Formats: sequence, structure tokens, C-alpha cells
Amino acid sequence: MPVLSITDFNVVCATLGGFISLFGLVSYLFKERLFLSEALISLLAGVAFSPHAANFIKPLDYANGSQENLGIITLYFSRLVLGVQLVLAGVQLPSKYLHREWRSLALLLGPGMTVMWLSSGLLIWSLVPDLPFLHALAIGACVTPTDPVLSNSIVKGKFADKNIPKDLQKIIIAESGANDGLGYPFLFLALYLIKYTGNSGSGQSGGARVAIGLWFGETWCYTIILSVIYGAIIGWIAKVSLYFAVKRKFVDRESFLVFAITLALFIVGTCGMIGSDDVLACFIAGNAFTIDDWFRLETLDDSLQPTIDMLLNLAVFMWFGAVCPWALFANNDVIPIYRLVPLGILILLFRRIPVVYAIHRKISQIEAWNQALFVGFFGPIGVSAVFYLYISLEFLSTIRVNGIVREDAARLQDVMTVIVWFLAICSIVVHGLSVPLGKLGYHLPRTLSNATSAREVDEPETLHVRDRLGNEAHMLRQRHHHRADQRGQERGQDRSPPRPIFLVGGSLIRPGTSDTSPPQSSNQSGGPANA
Repeated sequence: MPVLSITDFNVVCATLGGFISLFGLVSYLFKERLFLSEALISLLAGVAFSPHAANFIKPLDYANGSQENLGIITLYFSRLVLGVQLVLAGVQLPSKYLHREWRSLALLLGPGMTVMWLSSGLLIWSLVPDLPFLHALAIGACVTPTDPVLSNSIVKGKFADKNIPKDLQKIIIAESGANDGLGYPFLFLALYLIKYTGNSGSGQSGGARVAIGLWFGETWCYTIILSVIYGAIIGWIAKVSLYFAVKRKFVDRESFLVFAITLALFIVGTCGMIGSDDVLACFIAGNAFTIDDWFRLETLDDSLQPTIDMLLNLAVFMWFGAVCPWALFANNDVIPIYRLVPLGILILLFRRIPVVYAIHRKISQIEAWNQALFVGFFGPIGVSAVFYLYISLEFLSTIRVNGIVREDAARLQDVMTVIVWFLAICSIVVHGLSVPLGKLGYHLPRTLSNATSAREVDEPETLHVRDRLGNEAHMLRQRHHHRADQRGQERGQDRSPPRPIFLVGGSLIRPGTSDTSPPQSSNQSGGPANA
């Protein structure tokens, strides 16, 4: 006898497939008419299907009831999405874009990211009670990089094509791709100092000297520089190999189109094995892969890569909606809600906008102050922040004394979880609603004004019959006397000759003359006589 098999696998497949199918039926309406981002819609769907609501998706059960395992799953999922997204971001950029625009990118990635890191750390330090400044800098480093997933949703689609110049779109893509991988130096400078100097360096030896040495050696040399070299080499080898195979007709069209995505998977896996920065390596590899623009131009009108990208984005934000610790925002011993909400607002306003506005005259792609405000505001916090959160939690769990996580490290784990998740949710919601609310704010006053004007025109005026009849009679008498005077003046004057008449395509006629000769042929005026 048939029985229902309500397993986790079946429920997850049905839920994910059903949501994406239903969203596909109205995707154009939501994205191109209402200008809502797919990240926001997926996040809300994840909340609706999570244990907080319908309980279709049960993340903790999939992790065998372990919060540590759940964090590892979320970290790996974020790595996968960022790797694919950043290879595709590198492929989208024109040939040698990083080389040609290095000055603008250097400003955004150097002083720009540094000020974003410090300003975020200062705001967090000022609003979170009893938080050391180093801890605030570690949290600020997680939210410093701009998210390439959310940035792509802003610079793609009908709204972007109509309102954002192409050069501005490219610099946003390039910055969001590069600064994702460059978040490591800011994060690990704070983490190494916390490990070796925090709590009087309990359980560790060497102090600040060892911390700075590890920061230069492991973070800059092994993580950053090695990933750049590795990504450039792998991207160039992939380009040469694919070109060789295509010229000899060894590759079918399907394998050709999916090549960039498989390249991303390879780099994420190999960089993960050697412990380098797979996020930055993916972006560099994407740029090296299209250094001659060949692959980008060949796939310019193809929809396979954006389709796979969309599926991953929908899935990851649904997962975020399900695993986000919503209850901690209101009930925690880290920061009260009346401080947490202003922190989210202040981070969105002062983390990025002031520094971008200050340096925008040095960036050729930003031509006006309103474009500077746009670039400053649309530096969202999303997948990259969650990725760095779980990188930090994994590192802090290694700071132990007598086999137990050190007290200050455990405290920082709790604070990080609440703050980073809340700021990511704030950014997803605010940046997901910014475009539709901006459009509404632009059109609503004009619509109301037009409606009010139309109503005023259509409303009949109050009629005062006696007054209007008297006024009309007086005006008619004046008009009659004025016309009589004009006729009298015309009788004593010669009438002026009538104005000449021009026939389009015909002859030129000059009435009122004594010349009785026939009109000249229209051939002299360029047209037939009887047009």
C-alpha cells in the first residue's frame, strides 16, 4: 500500500523547486516593473519556509542539531556562491579593465576600504556596550567589503540600463569583485592582535610582534599575493586551453558556455585545499580568462551563465532567511534593540557614502555628485559579510585555554553573530527596496499634482448670472464700437495688397499686380506645374 515519504530531501526539493517556479511566473513583474531584488524576495521566502513559520526547511536538523555544523554549511555555501559570482563578474569586464582603471580602483580599494573599515568599527564601538575597540574593528572588517551578489542585482536589468551609465556599472562590478577578497587583511589584523594581545595574551606567546609577523606572512603573502598569482595563472591557462580546443572543434556549445562556472568550482576547491583566498583568486581568474575579450564576446548574448547565477542567488538567500538568528536581534545580552536599529541606520549612512563622496572627483567614472551618492549608498552588505562572519567564528574557536575557548574570544563570537547578521539583513532589505521606493518618491508627487490640477480644471465654477450678463453686455458694446471705428479708418486708407500665396510644388503667384502674363513655369521653382 502506498505511503507518504515525507523526508527532508523530498521536502527541500519540493519547497525550493516550487518557490523558484512560482517566482519565475512573476519574475519580470517583480524585477522589471516593481524593481524588487530577487535577494529580498528569496530572503522573505526563506523566512516563510523556516522553523520560524511554515517549518518546511529545518537547517538545524540537516546539521545534526549542531550549531557548529550549521555554520560550516553556511560558510561553504557562501564560498560556492561568491566563487561563481566573482568569476562571472571578472568575465563581464572588458579586456584588461583592471590594468586600464587601476587608479580609480586603487582609490576605492585603498583609502576607500580603510575609511569604511575604521568608520564601521567606530560606530560599532560607540553603540555596543562594553566592547573593546579591537573587537569592534574585527566586526567592522566583516561588513567592509561590498557584496558582489547584491551589487549585480543593482547594475543589471532595465532600471540599470536606463539610469546607470555603463562606465559606472563597470566600476561598481570591479570594485565589489576585488574588495571581497581584500577583506582578509583588515579582518586578520584585528583577529591576530586579539589572539596574541587580548586578555593579556592568555594561552598564547609572542605578543604583538608575532601577530604582526603572521599578518604580513600568512595574510598578505600566502593568502592575498598567492591567490592573485594563482588566479592569474589558472585563468590564463584556461583561456589558452579553451581557445586551442575550440579552434580544433573539440568542444561542443554546452561545454563552452558552462566553462567559466566549472572554472570557478575548480578554483574554489583547489584554493580551499591550500588555504589561500579563493574569493580573490576567482575574480582574478575571471579577468585573466577574458583578457583578450574573446570569451566575453562569444557569450555576450548567452543566458546560461546568468541562469545558473540566478539559481544560486535564490537558493543562498532562501538559506539565509532560514538560518538567520532572528530571535537574537530582540533577545540577547550583547546590544539592546534600541541601540541595534540605530546602528544599522548609521552604518548604511556613514560606512561608505562620506568617503566615496570625498574622493569621487579623482574617479573618472563618477562624473557628478549625485553619481557619487549613488555609488556610496549602493555598497551593500550581504553574502560576503556572512562569509567573513563564519571565517571569524572558525578562527576564534581556535583561541583556547585549557581546551576551552578563551573568554574574550567567546564573547566576540556572540557579539559578531548578532551584529553582522543584523547589518546584513538591514542591507538586503534597504537596498532591495531602495529602487522601488525611489521611483515611488519621484512619481508620486507628480501624480498627485497632475490629479489635483485635473480636478481643479474639471470642477465647474459658481455661476453669478446677473453679474456675468452685465459684464458680457458691456464687453459686447465695447467690441461693437471698436469694430465700427476700424471700418471707418479703413475706408479712408488704401488697402494693402494681399500677402503672396505659395503653392507647395507649384508656381509662385503674385496677386494684385498689373502684369497679365501667364504665371511662370513651376520648373523654375523645382516642382511640376499641376502638383
